[in-house]
Amino acid sequence: MDDGFKPHSSHWGVFSARWQNDALEVRNHAGDPDPNLIVQNFPAALRHPARIAKPMIRRGWLEQGAGPSARRGRDSFVEVTWDQALDLLAGELQRVKDSHGPGAIFGGSYGWASAGRFHHAQSQVHRFLNLTMGGYVRSVNSYSAGASSVIVPHILGNYHGLTMHNVTWEQVAEHSEIVLAFGGMALKNSMIAGGGISQHVEKGAMQKAAERGCAFLLVGPLRQDLPQEATAEWISAIPGTDTALMLALVHTLVSEGLQDQAFIDRYCEGWPVFQDYLLGVSDGQPKDAAWAAPITGLPAGEITALARRLHGKRVLVTVAHSLQRAEHGEQPVWMGAVLAAVLGQIGLPGGGYGYAMGAIGYYGRRNNAVSSPTLSQGRNGVADFIPVARIADMLLNPGGQYRYDGETRTYPDIRMIYWAGGNPFHHHQDLNRLRRAFAQVDTVVVHELAWTATARQADIVLPVTMTLEREDIGYSANDPLMVAMHKIVEPFGEARDDYAIFAGLAQRLGSGERFTEGRDAREWLAHLYDRTRKSLEMQDLPAPRFDEFWDAGSLTLPQQPDDGGFLRAFRDDPVAHPLKTPSGRIEIFSARIAGFEEPDCPGHPTWLPPVDVPRPGASLFLVANQPATRLHSQLDFGGHSAEAKRRGREVASMHPEDAARRGISDGDIIRLFNERGACLAALRVTTDVRPGVVQLPTGAWYDPDDPEDENPLCVHGNPNVLTRDVGTSALAQGCTGQLTAVEVEKFDGNLPPIRAFLPPS
Repeated sequence: MDDGFKPHSSHWGVFSARWQNDALEVRNHAGDPDPNLIVQNFPAALRHPARIAKPMIRRGWLEQGAGPSARRGRDSFVEVTWDQALDLLAGELQRVKDSHGPGAIFGGSYGWASAGRFHHAQSQVHRFLNLTMGGYVRSVNSYSAGASSVIVPHILGNYHGLTMHNVTWEQVAEHSEIVLAFGGMALKNSMIAGGGISQHVEKGAMQKAAERGCAFLLVGPLRQDLPQEATAEWISAIPGTDTALMLALVHTLVSEGLQDQAFIDRYCEGWPVFQDYLLGVSDGQPKDAAWAAPITGLPAGEITALARRLHGKRVLVTVAHSLQRAEHGEQPVWMGAVLAAVLGQIGLPGGGYGYAMGAIGYYGRRNNAVSSPTLSQGRNGVADFIPVARIADMLLNPGGQYRYDGETRTYPDIRMIYWAGGNPFHHHQDLNRLRRAFAQVDTVVVHELAWTATARQADIVLPVTMTLEREDIGYSANDPLMVAMHKIVEPFGEARDDYAIFAGLAQRLGSGERFTEGRDAREWLAHLYDRTRKSLEMQDLPAPRFDEFWDAGSLTLPQQPDDGGFLRAFRDDPVAHPLKTPSGRIEIFSARIAGFEEPDCPGHPTWLPPVDVPRPGASLFLVANQPATRLHSQLDFGGHSAEAKRRGREVASMHPEDAARRGISDGDIIRLFNERGACLAALRVTTDVRPGVVQLPTGAWYDPDDPEDENPLCVHGNPNVLTRDVGTSALAQGCTGQLTAVEVEKFDGNLPPIRAFLPPS
């Protein structure tokens, strides 16, 4: 570190940085074979005009007091001192607690604010609300895996084990013969992981497997969802029809006697009920290739040939998160497990079911064999929760009822939203509806480093430090390198870290010592590190003191063996290692789910046609997938993200046939619209997108042309002004933001300016 570079970490990779001559330089981690270029967003973002320098309060809230207001997102802000802001906020927290109880506070966060384990915004806000307020209404599950995290425990018993301790990239490189990837395994997704990544190995593993002869088969509308190194065959099915294709594959295998019946009989529950549906005994419609062909857009002969190709091979079936971010998203997740079971591959090295492998960086890796440096959040005294994607429903329908995982639940009456870490006006659907929902509460508080759309919708905005402006410990449970995240530069303006803000509030509310436990931030780092150090000592491994770790900059941790996890143990001995399901086996038919009597999630995998589909010959499928140049919407104003835009707008991709039919060309500005909203984007014409599809990534900051409008045009290209805010089903209530139907036309008017990165008045 003699050259001034200091170690740091991010969700997209370990790196080092230095601040010199009023500029930031970043350097990739030397041991990373495939570094993620998203780290190049930092230099331009660090001192960008979009940063928030001082505490701000919405003028209407300051002058008129707390209460519902449609002026959020439209009003101006007033600069105040930290003491003023914290005094006012502490008073409002006390008022809400005294008048309505802690169950009137929704504690929002999404966990991606920092790779550091102490300045982890989600942990900080939840700890504060638990210890100081007595609790809060929480959310469960995630936008990425809202449906799968509910359905998988019913059918395989262990979601965490399926994703985090199952088939590894090492196994793919050495053993897989066919990887059948529904939705692909895009590197832009797998190069990101909470806590950081020291080695991006996915591309190298796929290249090694392909060179060995492994065939990668990509099912999806986007050719780029597997890297070139995989030399993948592209099976371009209609979006949202994966369940029908899987059913037809299984039908072919069964009708030709190619299923592994011995595996089904020994390891699976409910096969006869499902088989009656598959063969058409129960409903009169066999789910054969001829049935699936018009649904999927694939020739029946191609489907049949694909099924036969799978027989007798070491096949890994993967289902991307994207498939379950759509109507009936539970079904492809469930059906993927059934397909893998029928092939008899579950539990074998490099075979079976790798749900979401490639969807995020810590899937397909070994687990660390030490305790993690995790900040305690205390105990939440409020029992109420919502599925994370139901926030607008909750705010618009206090006291209303909804179904979730077999239960009828009631939405709480929320008076205050406290958000730290995350930007719901990025990841939620139907943003104009979310604006109306945010107008219903008394007070919205946001900790934010820049003027995101969520900050603009708030009443109290508290400026927080960027990760480079503080110290922390970078750690992921699936990466062996723990990083001493050194402070690179002083905070922007008057920004404070979340811990300092919450400590100040806790002191005002009489819980200062309980929240801080008498430690400053550096003392907390040493305290959290000590848990990992003691774990190393217990294994008779080198366990440096905190100051030694800090000076060294990193510490390599031991990892568990690549043993295949719970599915390998189950395959080896299903009696000694049963699954945590009612039957102890793979539930092809679930009596429990059938007993819920949810019409949109039956007791076995079922083809349920979606409602939100294009009008033939008119509208298109919009695929609103994850971006390649940023994590979600983070640092959208950074250099790497900005360079990928055209004329300042997000880029949409469309097949030449669809572009020609609409009289638009590469580089044109287009308007995407439906009954929910409209946005502008720059057009890229490419054959890498299936005809009938337009692809626009999420993450462009919501930028309404006229905030006074009820349904304004987003001039920047945020697709979530178009997506539907409905649950995947009554079982999981996951988000359906991946697919929707849109109209597309050339935009010929005066091009509105981009103002997303300019501070509000």
